Amino acid sequence: MIQKLSDRFDQLFREIEEIEATHGKQNSQLFGTVDVIDNDKTLTWKVKTKNLLVSTCGKDSQHYEAFIEAEKIISYQTNWDAFKRMKSVFIAAMDDYKNGYLTSIKNLIQADVFDSELEQAQELLSNGYSLAAAVIAGVVLETTLRDLCYQNGLAIGKLDKMNSDLAKAGIYNKLQQKRITALADIRNSAAHGKPEEFSSDDVIMMIRDIEQFLAIYLA
Repeated sequence: MIQKLSDRFDQLFREIEEIEATHGKQNSQLFGTVDVIDNDKTLTWKVKTKNLLVSTCGKDSQHYEAFIEAEKIISYQTNWDAFKRMKSVFIAAMDDYKNGYLTSIKNLIQADVFDSELEQAQELLSNGYSLAAAVIAGVVLETTLRDLCYQNGLAIGKLDKMNSDLAKAGIYNKLQQKRITALADIRNSAAHGKPEEFSSDDVIMMIRDIEQFLAIYLA
């Protein structure tokens, strides 16, 4: 999800150029010649940008509130004036997001998703589906490592490589690295349909350990 939001910022940034390409002059009876841009393209971009700011910054954030103020057209101004202000707010939000200054918001979004997936894994385990439970928990673990690598400028790759790189970078210690390796082994056994290589108690501990890991590193 984090990568999708980052890609969305890039897409909307590219759309800014398309809107700016419609910039032109228009005669006004009240103010003479004024600067204008395409209303429809601007409105579409504005709606999509608001939605993105809510997802990444929150409705109560300075970024979103500043954008709401920026879109207002007052007295002698045109949509071009408002767009320039909105663009500035958008770029500030994009810069903060991509440089990790909105990490807490991103982590809250991710944590909500992970909570529901781990609850699903727990429910499957309670009903005797230990293989499926371990696979789902393993997906949460791998996705978390991928996000930690992304946040810390590390290459995204296979789970073992990401685990090693994160430990080397000091994101967590060697003991945590070994525990993640053990959890990955359970995930791999489950994914290859080998229930004889682990027990239900192993999956219970796996889900618990991943929950603790999320609490520490997505806090």
